[in-house]
Amino acid sequence: MMSETDEILAIPLWINGHAYLTMAPSFFDVRDPRSGQVKRRTPMCGASEAVVAVDAAQAALAGWAATTVGERAALLAALADALAEYEDHFAALIAEETGKDAAQAATEVTQALQLLRAAASDTAAATTGGAAVVAIVSDDRAPLLGPLRHAVPALLAGATVVIKPSPKAPSPVFALAELTADSDFPRGVFNILHGDLAAIEGLCGAAEVSLLLFAGDPALGARVSAIATRHGKPFVD
Repeated sequence: MMSETDEILAIPLWINGHAYLTMAPSFFDVRDPRSGQVKRRTPMCGASEAVVAVDAAQAALAGWAATTVGERAALLAALADALAEYEDHFAALIAEETGKDAAQAATEVTQALQLLRAAASDTAAATTGGAAVVAIVSDDRAPLLGPLRHAVPALLAGATVVIKPSPKAPSPVFALAELTADSDFPRGVFNILHGDLAAIEGLCGAAEVSLLLFAGDPALGARVSAIATRHGKPFVD
């Protein structure tokens, strides 16, 4: 999808195991904080796209929950291996969209790898009774590690996830979603919804979403918590 004005690429959603294009009512310019240059655009989605993402997660839930912890751990290990092959690419995306220096961006990727590998190697720590659709909201402070800190234990426990990254830094977790397909994750287990408060409202309004998790700045977390509370949705930060 291209902008009609200057052909800057709009980043897709990731739903049901593939890139999902949508004509959102508006787009957010993703800028490199160091140069101010617009790199791509984030579609600002709402309730209709949230329903599609949640429906995909719900449809995948029974099959995913029926797999063993060991099978889910093996897929997380495969995802770690795939991420390790593209460490420099992910670090470049993080630096480009957050303004972190090269060392900080590389450290975030390393920590994400450690998180995936630790979960894959310690299946005894996996929680039980995790069969649920879980929504995860993240800001741009740690666009890869932040959502993964919630997604990895949820996935290992048998939950499917819908991640809503910051519109300022959507690319690292979208690139990770592409790697889930390469790593043979079942379709619908790992989904991405773009947007801002309207997208969060859509997730909280979906009856199939059992829990809303947040990673990021406490001030934003308080706003997200208020939305969850209004919808009667359990919230954890």
